[in-house]
Amino acid sequence: MSPTAIILKDSKPKLPALITGTGKRAAGRFLEFFAVNIRNRNTRAAYARAARNFLAWCEEHGLGRLQDVQPVHVAAYIEGLQAERAAPTVKQHLACIRMLFDWLVTGQIVAANPAHSVRGPRHSVSKGSTPVLSSEEARELLQGMDVSSVVGLRDRAIIATMTYTFARVGAVVALKVEDYYPQKKRWWLRLHEKNGKVNEMPCHHKLEAYLDEYLEAAGIAGVRKGVLFRTAIGKTGKLAAKALSRTDVWYMVRRRAADAGIATAIGCHTFRATGITDYLRNGGRIEVAQRMAGHSNAKTTGLYDRRNDDVSLDEVERIGI
Repeated sequence: MSPTAIILKDSKPKLPALITGTGKRAAGRFLEFFAVNIRNRNTRAAYARAARNFLAWCEEHGLGRLQDVQPVHVAAYIEGLQAERAAPTVKQHLACIRMLFDWLVTGQIVAANPAHSVRGPRHSVSKGSTPVLSSEEARELLQGMDVSSVVGLRDRAIIATMTYTFARVGAVVALKVEDYYPQKKRWWLRLHEKNGKVNEMPCHHKLEAYLDEYLEAAGIAGVRKGVLFRTAIGKTGKLAAKALSRTDVWYMVRRRAADAGIATAIGCHTFRATGITDYLRNGGRIEVAQRMAGHSNAKTTGLYDRRNDDVSLDEVERIGI
């Protein structure tokens, strides 16, 4: 198996016809764009989908080589995409196309970047779109969860970790047992976030209790190099050595929300936003929340601050009709 195939986790990466039609050098450079140029696994997967969609569109419209792609083609594709997808998704697709062709230009596969002059949709937000739970809903979800099995204890610990540390689900499923460690008379979590950031967070006393109960029931406290949050073996109520995936956690969150009677279509990121909002509502500072969340910009953290939602609801109720 080639090094590129190993990185892409695909023994036979299927190349778009537009790439194979341009030649072997183009095929190699295309694969290197994902394997060499993009380090984040999630970004690589998203950009791979975006690139394949665009190149398939080009093929459908009679383009046989990369050199045939012109700015008008990129503009037409983006125009059509805007009718189907949200602005952030369209901007991501355009960013991928630009980066890909920049890579092909520097590799002397094409002479110019046809996406360079194409403008994307305007998109500016002051509040994120992630659904957020109220403090009461989050508390009831955690306290009302069925924890009579090790799987229930695991699920509660996962949701509590995302809530109390503001961690992304990718960092949570990547945790090892050794990433939960004692320091300064408290227990901490070492979270490996995106872009190579390592975020060390002290555990809230409730999170510490939930993790301790889960570790004792799972019997893995001594397996320091092992995975912290593990998949269940069918319906046996036992855990395997394999780590949960982000998709597994999403399905778990939806099941637990349904069991708790939560109608909001929440996801894993809900707990990150819920934790940040609750922290700020209780007097926390935005610059500290920024560090806790691992954001490089306080403006990004502000997107998760949903305290004004309550104000808006109160104001709407002033309408006396």
